[in-house]
Amino acid sequence: MRSSEITVVIPLYNKEAEIERAVRSVLGQRTLPHEVIVVDDGSTDRSAEIVARIDHPLIRLIRQQNRGVSAARNRGMEEASTPWVALLDGDDTWREGYLEEICRLAERYPDCGAYATGFDILNGEELTPANCPTSEGVVDFFREAMRRYVLIPSTTTLNREVALSLGGFPEGMRMGEDQYLWTRLNRTAQTAFSPKREVIYSRTASNRSAAIWRPEQCATSLEALYSPDASTLSNEYIARAALGKALLISSRGGSKEARQTLECFRSTRLNRFAWWKLRLVNSLPVSWRSPLLAAYNRLAWFVAKRGL
Repeated sequence: MRSSEITVVIPLYNKEAEIERAVRSVLGQRTLPHEVIVVDDGSTDRSAEIVARIDHPLIRLIRQQNRGVSAARNRGMEEASTPWVALLDGDDTWREGYLEEICRLAERYPDCGAYATGFDILNGEELTPANCPTSEGVVDFFREAMRRYVLIPSTTTLNREVALSLGGFPEGMRMGEDQYLWTRLNRTAQTAFSPKREVIYSRTASNRSAAIWRPEQCATSLEALYSPDASTLSNEYIARAALGKALLISSRGGSKEARQTLECFRSTRLNRFAWWKLRLVNSLPVSWRSPLLAAYNRLAWFVAKRGL
């Protein structure tokens, strides 16, 4: 793989405070991509205008009505003319060696469906290394992803043809759309990983999609991937993602949806703690759930930072 065979796809929705930094982190790569496609998904702020003012021949700005982050990523992949697509969210950034590292990884481990690197988490002014695999190579994705970050959008470069043949990201799915595609992809292809931390993922940027809950508008679901014909670990990975998603939905009052998830994944063996946590939270008054989870997440972040 050469960087000229890579198109960078950046979905954009109301990121006027961060988008220029994200785009310039691509333009500052030691080895440049073929193109940078920014898909503005109906922003109502100055995001698109900021991108339009960046004078560089590699940048192509596409505007569409608001359809969600999955639709924006899929549009970018469809518009790309290269065999590889590197994803970057509009509030994250790459260090200057990201594309170079991806190309090196692909040369050493060919024929994978996805390549990714490690990353740091930016929380305010503090950078914390993410819990990722510590060795380089083709990973046992589902085994590693049960304990560590392997793929997140801003660290991932995909085989465009493979990703599109699987339907891309599920449009209308508000949370877990990336885990959905990672599951389908890794049931049919392999992932290679480099522990070099070439990406900065921001937890505190404006308008993070994970902090905004809206009802699902998707014909499929994470539960639909839970199959007796699939490997046990891939089912456990999807259970982990679905239970985490249901916890957030429950905290916003989605008691019925949470009960459905509990029923679907009641036989999980590796996610019993998550299952019981969801059951407990869902039994509480709705007004208690969100503050309780916020306090729990603050404690978990404190513990994780210190490696306890």
